[in-house]
Amino acid sequence: MKERLAGFLLMCAVVPLAILGYLIICYVGFVGRVERARSGVRALDHFVNASVLNGYAWESVSSHAWRERDNKHWAKFVIWLTNKFQENHCQRANKREQPLVDLVLQKGLHKQTIKNSLKIKP
Repeated sequence: MKERLAGFLLMCAVVPLAILGYLIICYVGFVGRVERARSGVRALDHFVNASVLNGYAWESVSSHAWRERDNKHWAKFVIWLTNKFQENHCQRANKREQPLVDLVLQKGLHKQTIKNSLKIKP
């Protein structure tokens, strides 16, 4: 329960900032430094992967699609689409990101960080 409450409160602050961040990405992408927009798009990519596709927060949609290429229809579509822009994009993304995924899982960094030890006093 404590983790859910903390998550809700955090989202109340993060969601408006995420919307602002998206608008900044759009603006900067057209008239600002490309590096700043690229970083924002990468963060948004990881957010979508974690929240929409139930992937790892530290992995891109492309890398996740390559891992799931034999099991998920959405992954096949992502691979097909990205191949239109860059051949073997998802495979390269996975090759680059898989060592990080393995390390995070090995170290247990994906595990719950807020303990549900809410103590109610009588």
